[in-house]
Amino acid sequence: MDNKHKILLVEDDVNLGTILKDFLTVKKFDVTLVQNGEEAAEILKNSKFDLCIFDVMLPKKDGFTLTKEIRKENDTIPIILLTAKSMQEDKIEGLKLGADDYITKPFSSEELLLRIKLILKRVNNSPDNSNNNRKFEIGKFHFDYQRRILSGFNKEQKLTSKEADLLMLLCMNKNEILERGSALKTIWHEDNYFTSRSMDVYTNKLRNYLKKDSSVEIITVHGYGIKLVC
Repeated sequence: MDNKHKILLVEDDVNLGTILKDFLTVKKFDVTLVQNGEEAAEILKNSKFDLCIFDVMLPKKDGFTLTKEIRKENDTIPIILLTAKSMQEDKIEGLKLGADDYITKPFSSEELLLRIKLILKRVNNSPDNSNNNRKFEIGKFHFDYQRRILSGFNKEQKLTSKEADLLMLLCMNKNEILERGSALKTIWHEDNYFTSRSMDVYTNKLRNYLKKDSSVEIITVHGYGIKLVC
């Protein structure tokens, strides 16, 4: 239990909150679930968490207000907002208040998991480990996410930001299926025909970069997503 990341989940929809808590618990997170903003604020006074997930439309104290109050006291704890609002102004407002990310309902549990993994990789409080957390071994290749460099076979390949983001998601889910819709919403924030075709282009580019190592392969699992096998 001590080495699990602690998450505060604030969601007033009992069914959704329970589903998300159970899912994240299975994924080895230590999750505390509460149903209103005032209770969350009290818990945060006495307990430390690695990440917070707030629904925007909460009773007693909404997610925007909760985020604003927390940022006055703590500017480092990552915050993800869950919102049923699709208006761009609401998303911008949440980010301006200090949220690290937002997810528009409805969303899949896998999409939330990817967002959490990315944020926890990016926000690391240990200077000794911060660089290592962004470096990956892919067969005979070395991938430095921070520098966006894929190196191997006496060559360095500079990646675009989208290539680097996609490769990091694949590395974080190595030998497991990276669900297509979740990857699209995590990187592009949209799942439509155009972003899907864009993802195909970047996937093929990554395959081309890695093709010299026969032990590494990015396979397509039709109907589900892609998988980095090595």
